[in-house]
Amino acid sequence: MEMQKSSSMFIEHGPGGAYNNGEIRKNLDDDGRAKRTGTWVTASAHIITAVIGSGVLSLAWAIAQLGWVAGPAVLMAFSCITYFTSTLLADCYRSPDPVTGKRNYTYMDVVRANLGGRKVQLCGLAQYLNLVGITIGYTITASISMVAVKRSNCFHKNGHHVKCHTSNYPFMIIFACIQVVLSQIQNFHKLSWLSILAAIMSFAYSSIGLGLSIAKVAGGGHVRTSLTGVTVGVDVSGTEKVWRTFQAIGDIAFAYAYSTVLIEIQDTLKSSPAENKVMKRASLLGVSTTTTFYVLCGCVGYAAFGNNAPGNFLTGFGFYEPFWLIDFANVCIAIHLIGAYQVFCQPLFEFVERWCKKQWPESKFITSEYAIDVPLCGVYCVNSFRLVWRTVYVIVTAVIAMTFPFFNDFLGLLGALSFWPLTVYFPIEMYIAQAKLPKFSFTWTWLKILSWACLVVSIVAAAGSIEGLAQDLKAYKPFKSQQ
Repeated sequence: MEMQKSSSMFIEHGPGGAYNNGEIRKNLDDDGRAKRTGTWVTASAHIITAVIGSGVLSLAWAIAQLGWVAGPAVLMAFSCITYFTSTLLADCYRSPDPVTGKRNYTYMDVVRANLGGRKVQLCGLAQYLNLVGITIGYTITASISMVAVKRSNCFHKNGHHVKCHTSNYPFMIIFACIQVVLSQIQNFHKLSWLSILAAIMSFAYSSIGLGLSIAKVAGGGHVRTSLTGVTVGVDVSGTEKVWRTFQAIGDIAFAYAYSTVLIEIQDTLKSSPAENKVMKRASLLGVSTTTTFYVLCGCVGYAAFGNNAPGNFLTGFGFYEPFWLIDFANVCIAIHLIGAYQVFCQPLFEFVERWCKKQWPESKFITSEYAIDVPLCGVYCVNSFRLVWRTVYVIVTAVIAMTFPFFNDFLGLLGALSFWPLTVYFPIEMYIAQAKLPKFSFTWTWLKILSWACLVVSIVAAAGSIEGLAQDLKAYKPFKSQQ
């Protein structure tokens, strides 16, 4: 196949000859890029894949720290804040007009068009560091789920009293090998099938966890729950109660984080109907669906386990039987995280590759594409730089993950670091700039209050997570699976 370069995209030629200009235009958007084909269905799948992570399984632990009153209230508060700010961000995809304005392809482009200055660099730093952190976190949690399958079989065979210690490291290597292959998917537009598969997996393991919790509640047995969560002097000390509360808030914040990839998801949508309207519909469906699962899994999980709820009730062995169902749920978690890893790392891949092409436009190593006919898959374009850079990235994140095999604290820290700047601060500041709100007007004032309140939440959540990580480091024993 012949390849012709057009506006930084490669257009494939059929065996019958070159396309004429009219045929080329039919396959391009108004800005010369390849025509987008995404719909609210694919956007919802991307959102659900990004939002319903394995963090849903830690929500019972989070509710246990906060109690029946504060726990569900914090869940609903983060849900409403996330949806509200996602609608603000969706309107910034095109600027200055949200329907007819110029497209902005990345979160940094959106901030550049609406705010400019140093905020562009701050946005890039926050977004891409967070994306790196998330991919490290997913490497950790996927390996924990893989280990849980092996341990579940061990417990079933030898009894629950056996320790069944298993190293996470071989499973991190397996996960990394899979990601090396999947990372060669060229861009976000090619990920729809993987996101849909991952979304199905997330529904599967969430439903299994919910069903097992309901069965445990229905089976009777006394567990201690309270309006305020774990009891000081009985379950924890006063200091531990404070730190765990902060950490639980971070876990819940992370459970809703998808603003880091919202613009990139929106950039896959067809231009008609208007992208901002379709994205708002997808966000409403995604956030409301995940909130329903979160409240059910968190509250029913707390009712099942009480104040002793494990950090992850599938990999932490809140349940042992039926072992085959636990195994299946953990396999679903691993498959979901394989897809979610790609959803979060593709924006980073594209950013680095675009920057390198701009810096070294004459380098054939960076810019040349080679067409390879892959059986059953059609023609695939191989780029030497993409192959090397993405492979190195996956290896580096896997090595880092091997040094921090902790679950709840890592989730809380990621949530705290990403929630305020990317989910709250930038969307609000861009809305104020777009709408030209006068200072100290009613809307300006309450938006600023919301932003500062979320900053305080992020700070205390980060503090709790750092304290938890410090405690885990003290207790860490190498080569043993972490729960």
